[in-house]
Amino acid sequence: MTTSLTDIGVNLMSPAFDHDREAVLTGAAAAGVQTIIITGNSIAGSRQALSFAKAHSGCRTTAGVHPHNAKEWNPAMLTELQELASCEPPPPVGLIAAIGECGLDYNRNFSPPDSQRKCFEDQLVLAAELGKPVFLHERDAFGDFLHILKRYRNELPGVVVHCFTGGPTELEAYLELDCYIGVTGWICDERRGSHLIPLLHRIPEDRLLLETDAPYLLPRNLPRSARGKSGRNEPRFLLYIAAFAAEILNKTTEETAAQTSANAARLFGICP
Repeated sequence: MTTSLTDIGVNLMSPAFDHDREAVLTGAAAAGVQTIIITGNSIAGSRQALSFAKAHSGCRTTAGVHPHNAKEWNPAMLTELQELASCEPPPPVGLIAAIGECGLDYNRNFSPPDSQRKCFEDQLVLAAELGKPVFLHERDAFGDFLHILKRYRNELPGVVVHCFTGGPTELEAYLELDCYIGVTGWICDERRGSHLIPLLHRIPEDRLLLETDAPYLLPRNLPRSARGKSGRNEPRFLLYIAAFAAEILNKTTEETAAQTSANAARLFGICP
């Protein structure tokens, strides 16, 4: 069995990749990462991501406004996002796989919480109108996040809580809402991610997704010889996250890769 992985969250438009995006894709393909979903976190970034995806097979994107950028949110931006997200045909042909990255982040509060809540809610409404799944971010904002998400969950075709780092209470709440759970290299970090190891067993196998969140969260199980001087994470390192998760779940890396890729295809409407 060959390893075929889907990385559901790559910040490929980050300046960290400005000098070698093509090489990053080549390295990912060599590692078995066949599908990459580029994260859109602003209107401009989402446009850039879509333009890149149109020129590179195996890439899809999200389109949305991150809570860090919510202070800029206004009706004109909502119209822009609606036009952008509507410009592509529905899956499996269309390249915009989801609305997001959107949600709430009270850890840094780069945008006021009230602005974050408005921006988040407007994007959930838009996703429901367009019939697209959502790619969600939550950090230190679980109560408000869950309250808002519950109001719209039945209208959304799918939800993934990206880069899950919460505890059992948060996990059970998201699973009750039939959310997919995105797991990153955080789980490989013995300093702060070890609590996720027992939780991995509680995620139904058809709701688990894998992501690097590159260029962030370099997996700590990566051999030092492979890390490079910059400490930059890349989609090719998803293989190490898959291997780590597979060992926890008592599965082969190939089985975990196949299951999580099938889950991503189902959520985002990607043809196998």
